[in-house]
Amino acid sequence: MTNANPALPADLEGGQSLPAAPSFRDAFKTFAKIGLLSFGGPTAQIALMHRVIVEERKWLSEQSFLNALSFCMFLPGPEAMQLATYAGWRLHGMRGGLAAGLLFVLPGAVLVLALSMGYAAFGNVPIVQAVFDGIQAAVLVIVIEALLRISKRALKKPMQWFVALVSFVAIFFFSLPFPIMIGIAALFGVFFLRDVSATQNAVETAAGAPGNKVTAGQTLATTAAWLIIWIAPLALVAIIVGNGHVLTQIAIFFSKLAVVTFGGAYAVLAYMAQEVVQSFGWLEAAEMLDGLGLAETTNGPLILVTEFVAYLAAYRSAGEWPVLLGIAGAGVALWATFAPCFLWVFAGAPYIERLQRAPRLRAALAGITAAVVGVILNLTIWFALHVFFAKVDLVEIGLLKLWLPDAATLDWRVVGLSIIAGVALLRLHLGLAWTLLLAGGLALAWFLIF
Repeated sequence: MTNANPALPADLEGGQSLPAAPSFRDAFKTFAKIGLLSFGGPTAQIALMHRVIVEERKWLSEQSFLNALSFCMFLPGPEAMQLATYAGWRLHGMRGGLAAGLLFVLPGAVLVLALSMGYAAFGNVPIVQAVFDGIQAAVLVIVIEALLRISKRALKKPMQWFVALVSFVAIFFFSLPFPIMIGIAALFGVFFLRDVSATQNAVETAAGAPGNKVTAGQTLATTAAWLIIWIAPLALVAIIVGNGHVLTQIAIFFSKLAVVTFGGAYAVLAYMAQEVVQSFGWLEAAEMLDGLGLAETTNGPLILVTEFVAYLAAYRSAGEWPVLLGIAGAGVALWATFAPCFLWVFAGAPYIERLQRAPRLRAALAGITAAVVGVILNLTIWFALHVFFAKVDLVEIGLLKLWLPDAATLDWRVVGLSIIAGVALLRLHLGLAWTLLLAGGLALAWFLIF
């Protein structure tokens, strides 16, 4: 397995070197903070990482961050978690990637497990939901701020703005499958964005781009090792409990899911919900919606809803120790969902910056990066609608798909909390943690008083 410590890149826009790599301890503390504060789904998490890693710490340049984001959005699995893993790898090799990826997942996984246990025992808890409503209101401000910053720096030419706009329309209004949209954006880039990629390439070469050379043999070794790490424990579970056991079913189902989740969690949630409710009968439809709401409001990747589903499925299966079996089910789902992410990143990460120096590939990635801005805008609007309105319906008119909020369900409390959070974060510079705490505390006070 490749475990080199890659050099940090030069700042592609300013031509100045980035700060030296932080110590592993400093990086660990920073990624732990990101994991604890990563509320609001992938768009908010990407925004948070951009703010901390690029804006505040300056550990990655803007271009390196966007290159990695384009790469991770092209992979199956949660793109935000994979982006964190890549950032850790850039700083401290494989151990840095492992630390960053695990720290991104584990805080949310612990919280989702605790809430799943409470849900199984008591049902939905309104007071917890009230706090998360306040947190979501603050997260929306972080998302909008990051969208503006990323679009300003990623979209330099009119053609890039055109790609971003078309991508947004294609995915928001027509639900074009993410892989198809990315493929079209890459082809467009090859033919129409060569001038953009050539300019960036000249700057990067002058600044001294990093290059962590790996051989095909090393890549194959990394791939083989992580395939074993991913599959062997799940196979062992199946051998111990048998093919028909719920833990084996969880292992197989969520391993399949991990391979087809292109475009992030949003792209596969509908399929997962249908299979979980109709095919397996693990949850009722209303319970599946509760699980999605829980995952959207807690920290960590949205795909942690798999943990909620697996806990309930195992908890409700025949057995004398339902809580222990539920915890085992949650653990199996987590392993099947996230172990493959390390495989994709560690096998592909050494090639990202190298690919950037190939003119045609640079042009293709310039198109993909512009398309990613459109995707982020799509998720930002989707998130805002679901934060501000209690009811949002999807209306289909032929190929056209429209998200229409019910104006009567507008939550002015959440709107007010978003405004307060915006003032605290952007005007008073209160800080992420304090802003989230403020919004959650105000939401809790409102719930208790009214």
